[in-house]
Amino acid sequence: MRRRTRWVKRAGMAAWGAAALGLGAWLAGCEGGPGYVYFCEDPNFPGATDPGGPCHDAGTDACGDAGPDAGEHCAEAGVDDETDTAIVPGFDPAQPDVCAEQCVPREPLGWSEPALLWIGPPDQAPDCPAAAPSIGYEGHADFTAAPPRACPACLCDPPDASCELPSAWRAHASFPCGVPGAAETSFAAPDGWDGACISANAIAAGQMCDGALCAQSLEIPAPRVRRGSCAARSAEAPEEPGEPGGSFALLGRACTGTVLASCGDPGTTCIPAPPAGDSAPPEGFLTCIHREGERDCPATYPDRHVSHAGVEDTRGCTPCGCSEPTGGACSILASAFRDEACSQFTVGVVVSSEAPFCGGIVPGTALGSKSASVVSFEPGGCEPTGGEPTGGVALLGAATFCCRPAPGPESAPT
Repeated sequence: MRRRTRWVKRAGMAAWGAAALGLGAWLAGCEGGPGYVYFCEDPNFPGATDPGGPCHDAGTDACGDAGPDAGEHCAEAGVDDETDTAIVPGFDPAQPDVCAEQCVPREPLGWSEPALLWIGPPDQAPDCPAAAPSIGYEGHADFTAAPPRACPACLCDPPDASCELPSAWRAHASFPCGVPGAAETSFAAPDGWDGACISANAIAAGQMCDGALCAQSLEIPAPRVRRGSCAARSAEAPEEPGEPGGSFALLGRACTGTVLASCGDPGTTCIPAPPAGDSAPPEGFLTCIHREGERDCPATYPDRHVSHAGVEDTRGCTPCGCSEPTGGACSILASAFRDEACSQFTVGVVVSSEAPFCGGIVPGTALGSKSASVVSFEPGGCEPTGGEPTGGVALLGAATFCCRPAPGPESAPT
């Protein structure tokens, strides 16, 4: 028995992803391969009477010779059916084939399928309309950066310096000190000496060195400022961080839905229409295509809107620090004694860190002991560093929406 045939192709629309709008997907159907559903009934449909078409009689019937593995749509057709029908879940064969929503130009390669976009203040955002109930994307526009926090001034505490007492005292067999060829005799204290009375390296009265009295002048090296490091601090407590980044004045919400219908013009596609009486945002929706990044718009969708997924605020201040310490000075009172108990005074002199001392004493005087103490000390200082603004505010996740002209007399906000 020859069967009457009908051929219908229907396109489905996939929902947009959370941050990007996906490409459409074709429904799969019986005998047509991926992307097609065939109904063999009405000869007015293209291909119904084409001898080479998918609905042409391929034997006694379209599904009868397919064998036991032909699929449910063929197995359920029945012996006496006059039609072969591929059933798509949720699809009503009685639904009109002509697009009852809106036919708009197809998206260029690389762009998402058209959807409905609302742009306006976040607190006025509407729900998606019934024809396009799914939120496919939300982004933000019209960003105002928050003022940066003021960086506090940096200061440096005085370095943890100290005045190091000289230990390498020497007696010279000449006056003044340092006469070429004159003998030198150590009257040194041990390293790390704290200035307490000490008799180390005592020189006896009348001691001779190379035929001359050893002690005719006494050399005391300059004390040294041993510099440590400076601790950095802020002049005042840092401000409490406020809201990071700033705020967006506009929200962009894209709504998607599925329409199983076709348009007469192959260069157009059927998508959900904005609600009746819709006008330019923020009162209504625009019909737009979408692509990640900042892009130029095609001529078919000329109105450009750029939105962002969020903002990254890396503003801050460089940490406070200190340079190496400089400056500093100290002076000591250095005393020498004839005995070993620092009781029989021989000489006492103030020696600064700027220059050593070398002075004459009574030739042949005994140098039995010595002591020293700090009389003045300036630790020096460090130059503060840091406290400079750093970082910035960066908008993240740019996306471009290109829209059909708004239906109302006023254009949508940018």
